[in-house]
Amino acid sequence: MVHKVNSNAPQGRWLLPVLLTVQFLVSLDMSVVNIALPDMGDDLGFAPDSLLWVVNAYALAFGGLLMLGGRLADLVGRRRTLVRGFVLFGAASLAGGLALTPGQLIAARAVQGAGAAALAPVALALITVNYPAGPARSRALGLWGISGALGGAVGIMAGGLLTDWVGWRSVMLVNVPVVLAALLAARHGVPADRRTGPAPRLDITGALLVTAGMTLLVLGLVRTETYAWGSGTTLGTLGAAAALLGAFVAVEARKREPLLRLGLLGTAHRPVLSANVFALLMSSGQFAAFYFTSLYLQQVMGYGPTAAGAAFLPFCAGVVAGSTVATKAVGRLGERTLLVAGGLLGAAGFGWFALTVEAGGTFLSSILGPSLVASVGIGMCFVPLGTAATSGVTPEETGMASGLLNSSRQLGGSLGLAVLVTVAANATGPERGRDALAEGHAAAFAVSAALLAAAALATAVLHGRRTPAPAPLRPAETPSGADTREETSKNLGDDVETGVSRSSQG
Repeated sequence: MVHKVNSNAPQGRWLLPVLLTVQFLVSLDMSVVNIALPDMGDDLGFAPDSLLWVVNAYALAFGGLLMLGGRLADLVGRRRTLVRGFVLFGAASLAGGLALTPGQLIAARAVQGAGAAALAPVALALITVNYPAGPARSRALGLWGISGALGGAVGIMAGGLLTDWVGWRSVMLVNVPVVLAALLAARHGVPADRRTGPAPRLDITGALLVTAGMTLLVLGLVRTETYAWGSGTTLGTLGAAAALLGAFVAVEARKREPLLRLGLLGTAHRPVLSANVFALLMSSGQFAAFYFTSLYLQQVMGYGPTAAGAAFLPFCAGVVAGSTVATKAVGRLGERTLLVAGGLLGAAGFGWFALTVEAGGTFLSSILGPSLVASVGIGMCFVPLGTAATSGVTPEETGMASGLLNSSRQLGGSLGLAVLVTVAANATGPERGRDALAEGHAAAFAVSAALLAAAALATAVLHGRRTPAPAPLRPAETPSGADTREETSKNLGDDVETGVSRSSQG
């Protein structure tokens, strides 16, 4: 059945394309610079030990500010947060593309990460508030998940193409026209911010503690290639992070208007707790597997950057297929069943990788089959994950819940990559031949499979039995001004059709 809505309703035809653009850009810029790093270093005169900060600066700002970004969406308004995030992200992309020194480029990447930390949580919050529970929200969440997966995969391929054909500056500047188009669309498609009651106050103490704690935690993890896990530097950094995050929890337990209401992770919100544990474990395995797939293709199979990026296309197709299945089945099977099934299927795919990546491997024997199995499983998880992470959450706390989920994903990605790099290095040993490298990559994939299996097990235990679908959000004028209206509860609208069309064309 084709659904129609009034184009003047909050879910205008441009809302979903704007939110999909957010998810795509945030994921894209985590990976698009990786292949361009050597050219950046040669052109700007980076010292060998400082080049990785082009990647780390983005990761630190993004991971450190996600909780604050999510809560700001609740306090100052979702549209305001979205627009300001776009402006910050676009300006930083322009500055990075015009950078003349290493310091300028690193600073631009940090500001870009800060903009992304405002954008990522508000996208999920806007989906939750503006789409009624049921098929409408499931379709929107499916496209949201597809956009993130496509952004990560396309980033690898686009980084190679742009660097080879245009130059490294293009990997930064390409964001600018996309951001300008998204800002124009946001004026028409994103609900205006309205407030009827007094404005809540920002928890400054909690914001400072969680930002500093998350930043130090990510910093300690991303530097484990330079400083060993047992080194004083790593232990000191992680210890300081643990102390700050512990203080954050203690402060939040006493705050009347906390940055994170700890009750969201209590027994009354088991789906929220389950979703965040699942996101942490799945991201730990998934992000690291992306990294090692790219290394295997280039270091062992001898693919160039562009060919390596193209090899990720089957993964994109599998994610689309898995998300489509989940969109149609979540109402019938429930979140728990889909998360467990998707996690186990993803684990099977990564386990298949572990058995087939070898020095003499080919695309058909070592990449295609495992990619399809793993990606279908991961694609099945996005819809139930987004639904569970906001289950039972009031409109006034959707940004808080979204920031928490994104923080879990980002922390999981950093933790998994740090651990699996160490696992691969130990399995590889001092030899750097193709056989040794393949052995190290296989060990990393085996751990990725274990992490996905652990995510499925954790969900089976924590989520509880299937719960009924959450009731549609009550009509309310929230800080984002999103009225959940009867008219839009009946129809998904032209924005989903537009999003499907654009995703398939993109």
